[in-house]
Amino acid sequence: MNEAIRKLEMEIYELKQQLSKLRTEATPEPVADYTFQTADGDVTWADLFGDKEHLFLIHNMGESCDYCTLWADVLHGYLPMLEQKASVVLVNGDSPAMQQAQSAKRGWRVRCVTDTSGEFTEAMGMMKDGHRWPGMSAFHRGADGAVVRTGVTPFGPGDDFCPVWPAFDLLKGGADGWEPS
Repeated sequence: MNEAIRKLEMEIYELKQQLSKLRTEATPEPVADYTFQTADGDVTWADLFGDKEHLFLIHNMGESCDYCTLWADVLHGYLPMLEQKASVVLVNGDSPAMQQAQSAKRGWRVRCVTDTSGEFTEAMGMMKDGHRWPGMSAFHRGADGAVVRTGVTPFGPGDDFCPVWPAFDLLKGGADGWEPS
């Protein structure tokens, strides 16, 4: 084993431990009440949480983004584990009909909602210059119904949410121009 690689892996591990601690200690951000669209009509925060006090919300750029589709495919693989702790919802600007078609095509069972106006996405810092950005936010609903965001992180090649990239890093030549489809 290459000692320089192993040393760097340990440094990254230690930094991730520090990051985890900082995220745990961060002050939650209050979030206004929002309404989202689905094929079955409008839904509120309360609807998204269901019977859980925690919610993972996947910020997705929509069907036109192959990268966002890749992340949704991967997250779908561990959806049952996430759902043991929290509700999981994917949000983008696609119409509910487009979301249903993509979910059927990809075999997704994650709940999808539409933020048509982009108001929510922008308020969450996941829209820049009118363009949506992928990532994940975590929310907590208190006993009084108030919602706070407890964490947020962007998605992108090499992140902790899509193991395809670090797996390709192990290959000679790495991803070598590979693009999701």
